[in-house]
Amino acid sequence: MDGGSIAAVPPAAACPDIVIRPSSDADVPAMMAIYAHHIGRGIGDVGDYEEDRLLPDELKQRRKSMRKKRLPHLVADRGGTVAAYAYAVPFRKRPAYRYTLKHSIYVHPGHLHAGIGRKLLPALIEACAAGGYRQMIGYIDAENEASLRLHEACGFARVGMLPSVAYKFGRWCDSVMVQCALGTGSSDQPATWRRPIEAVVAGHDWTEG
Repeated sequence: MDGGSIAAVPPAAACPDIVIRPSSDADVPAMMAIYAHHIGRGIGDVGDYEEDRLLPDELKQRRKSMRKKRLPHLVADRGGTVAAYAYAVPFRKRPAYRYTLKHSIYVHPGHLHAGIGRKLLPALIEACAAGGYRQMIGYIDAENEASLRLHEACGFARVGMLPSVAYKFGRWCDSVMVQCALGTGSSDQPATWRRPIEAVVAGHDWTEG
């Protein structure tokens, strides 16, 4: 697997195949590099604020915790390189919200506009629905039109606007709240969890090797 360098990315034409699979510990360096790029981009001087850095061992533990809770942590593998990753976590901790998740998706800057999100996000949605969850929430920068279009194409609706909740690029930024129903959504009463996250989804076995 790619060691995580943002610069060392094969050209798009050299990696036509995209495979969606569960992440593994071997993917951690590549995921860390993608995360660092997106989180640090445009923040600039943060004054006395000290950012909590995500460490490799923390990411490994986070993955294991998600699997125990039947939550997916997926990567898009493109020609042996981790081109993107996505995961879902509980929307809120209180029991009333146990059927609702919030998600994140990060694409390597060298693999943008290759259709990766349109494979990875639906796979995440299906995996969460298979786990018995009913709603998925996301927060997107209001000026990130590409991400907004991706989410709308995958069934998300814009359900709210949070003005000036982030400060980056030297200015205040708005966030758009999006929501997608999973499975039968709110059309019926929830039952017990139907299947573990390792169940076969969309013809693939998500079991980690």
